[in-house]
Amino acid sequence: MAPPRSYDVIVIGAGSIGAPAALSMAEAGLRTLVLDELPSVGQGSNKRAIGGLRATHSDPAKIRVCLRSLEVFSTWEERRGDKIEWHKGGYSFVAYREEEEKSLKELLPFQKAHGLNIDWLEADELLQAVPDLNPNGLIGGTLSPDDGNASPLLSAHAFYRRARELGAEFGFNEKVTGFLLAGGRVTGVRTDRGEYGAGSVVNAAGPDGAAVAKMAGLEVPVRPDSHEGAVTEAVARFLEPMIVDLRPVEGSANYYFYQHDTGQVIFCITPCPPIWGHDVRETSSFLPMVAKRMVEIIPRLRNLRVRRTWRGLYPMTPDGLPIVGESREVPGFVQAVGMCGQGFMLGPGLGELLARLVTKSLTSGDEDTLAYFSPYREFQGMEKLK
Repeated sequence: MAPPRSYDVIVIGAGSIGAPAALSMAEAGLRTLVLDELPSVGQGSNKRAIGGLRATHSDPAKIRVCLRSLEVFSTWEERRGDKIEWHKGGYSFVAYREEEEKSLKELLPFQKAHGLNIDWLEADELLQAVPDLNPNGLIGGTLSPDDGNASPLLSAHAFYRRARELGAEFGFNEKVTGFLLAGGRVTGVRTDRGEYGAGSVVNAAGPDGAAVAKMAGLEVPVRPDSHEGAVTEAVARFLEPMIVDLRPVEGSANYYFYQHDTGQVIFCITPCPPIWGHDVRETSSFLPMVAKRMVEIIPRLRNLRVRRTWRGLYPMTPDGLPIVGESREVPGFVQAVGMCGQGFMLGPGLGELLARLVTKSLTSGDEDTLAYFSPYREFQGMEKLK
């Protein structure tokens, strides 16, 4: 039997993490193979992402990674030439209740200490930034102007094209069915088409991350939660920041929306209770629920026509943080799963981190980040702005 074709690294999944990781691996000079059971790049959860990009988090590791991601997204067109529909509109977490005011203000010193450009704006100041907000009951909110949005699919294809130019190979319509092991260490993967050798294998399989890990005999606490989103017709720009309303109501823990670079308003909710599983069929309850909430906060939205709804999967972890790191039980097998619906904003920064992990060139900052994301952490608490 012929020996398997050999690579330095194999990435399982060509989505929000796998595509930029492939680019970073190729830039590091690694012979890289990306495998995905779907027909092209970004066809899983990536194409269902709504496109928000923020470093505004309550965890230092996510802040650090997303700040780097924002650098990549915001300069991509200038440096690479691809239009990915980047728009620097910012993010605003609004407060109509004292509960949100208190929690947002308490986070500010921590966020600023970790490099975020963010401030609390009182109601009159926030209305200058977002004139269409409903002023009734508005207390204020935070504004982080360096955040923004872009097209997930255009971005994934841009990473893919650049990675291929640098020699990365992609195998689509190819399902990973197992791992090759020697002496307890991963030495490659088995697919429904053949076998491939590799010194390292990265699990970036999104909602299927736990199933992929299980093939290697590992349990990772990741399970998908269905979130529904929608897009309106395109209109002239009237809204800059992504608006996030953290108030819970029956059926949703929060909701968020923004106006994309091309004029459409895109919106989503966080369901409460969570909807566990892989079901991505649209529901009849989503649009009436979220439309009512959005029109209450920005009344002029009532005039927009919704063009399409869909559901995507958020691969959730118990504490809202990703699971990233090399397996102790199976050396060479690296987890990059459980992005909790934030894979798009984490992708470029995390891709670079994964390349440094595989090439054993981690910085002290990387080590600190990986400690927060460790597969072996206690999984206590919950990231406040997940």
